[in-house]
Amino acid sequence: MTIGADRIPVIIGVGQVNDRGDQDLDSLGLMLTAAQAAGDDCVPGLLARADWLGVVNQLSFPALTGHLTTRIAAHFGMTPAYAHETAEPTGDSPVLLIHEAANAIGRGDAHIALIVGGEALRTAGKRAQAALAQSDPAASGAKPTRGPMPKRAPPVIETRHHFGLNSPADIYPLFENALRPALGQTLSEGQAESGAMWASLSAVAAGNPAAWLRTPVSADVIATASADNRPIAHPYTKLMVANAAVNQGAAVIVTSLSVARAAGVPDAQIIYVARGAAAHEAEDPLVRPDFAVSAGMQVSLTRTLALNGLTVQDIDHVELYSCFPCVPKMAGRILGWPADRPISVVGGLTFGGGPIGNYMTHAAAAMVAALRQSGTHGLLFANGGYATHNHSIVLTRTPQPAGTFPQNHDYQADADALRGAAVHVDEAYRGPAVIETYTVLYNRAGEPRGGAVIGRASDGRRVIGAVAPDDAALVALLTDGMVEPVGQPGRIVDDATRAVWRMI
Repeated sequence: MTIGADRIPVIIGVGQVNDRGDQDLDSLGLMLTAAQAAGDDCVPGLLARADWLGVVNQLSFPALTGHLTTRIAAHFGMTPAYAHETAEPTGDSPVLLIHEAANAIGRGDAHIALIVGGEALRTAGKRAQAALAQSDPAASGAKPTRGPMPKRAPPVIETRHHFGLNSPADIYPLFENALRPALGQTLSEGQAESGAMWASLSAVAAGNPAAWLRTPVSADVIATASADNRPIAHPYTKLMVANAAVNQGAAVIVTSLSVARAAGVPDAQIIYVARGAAAHEAEDPLVRPDFAVSAGMQVSLTRTLALNGLTVQDIDHVELYSCFPCVPKMAGRILGWPADRPISVVGGLTFGGGPIGNYMTHAAAAMVAALRQSGTHGLLFANGGYATHNHSIVLTRTPQPAGTFPQNHDYQADADALRGAAVHVDEAYRGPAVIETYTVLYNRAGEPRGGAVIGRASDGRRVIGAVAPDDAALVALLTDGMVEPVGQPGRIVDDATRAVWRMI
């Protein structure tokens, strides 16, 4: 037995489940099914011995929130000394839970940990539609919805909401439209990169039995707005955004090397948890100093490689969080990841499935499966909030020494030292400014319904004006690619109800 093997964290079981409507499971049902699959992937009876339980919160069934750990533990007969449900289902939650489970094992506070999550917006939508049809028979033929989407918001939201920037799909385009000119790309070049990247994701999903959408899609189809691929928020089309209308669950079992060997888990099934790093941005995206740069992302990725003594050439498999194209574009450039190599082992949040905060549990499960088949090192990069929370970690077939964990993953001080000062948004400003970034928002018919221009006044203040949907000239300037809007002068003026952007 390796000295200290009781403090070396390893992954020995993973499970994933897709419910396409044959069971209509709720979020808890998906979690239980995925956890059982993870238990079946390792050793019978081990799951019930879990003494550490981490659950990724869910949105689909609000009544379950706060009760998930109790229900899961009771179902499997667990008596965990530690049981935690994340406060919010952010995209970094699964990696954070895996890291914390590894830390608990490294401290000797836990021996077997279950990390699990599930999201059932598809079931929630069907149940909501059925309830509506029962109370109002005239509504029985209405288009099914995704189900309840409880509001989640960072502390400072009033300015964003006032200008229609309410959801991730409204806000991530601000990063994309700032990143493109920062990279020296035209609109067509930026869209071509997004299309090619997402086509690669669809090819990965096509080969992944656990992916939600398994039909390959071409780069041109992804990048071109159409009746089947409507514009969501410029420059993103439907096939460029996370697909949350899924029923998916995933689970990972982390234990110590000594428990794994005592249970008879074959060495070929054991994947070691290696070091990682987390760093974050301000919760309110409008106060960040630069929409095209993330110090937290840079620190999380580069520190993780350095902590493990790896270079990008050493990484055999990678999962770069892919809720919207701007995130893997930035992450790939930080790493120097080759454009011709896959950025996912799942298929991304559009094709693999985007179960709100639990995607990276699927990624961890898929990474374990990939490493069991080939390669040595896999890098997981998770992102949550509005490109806010960054957490990276390495999974590897290389045995890790005792003493690797517990490991402090907080590298916030490094990110803060790289980042400029927060920027105040002066919503009351009226006058001339230049465009810093922007987006145009669309309705389900593909027609402009509004938008926002983020600008800079001559004294450096960040300012904001709405895009009036009937201002055809402004909408065309912002979306047709004839000229780059960023850097163009304009003016914020009052209309009947709010400040709007006008071109000079």
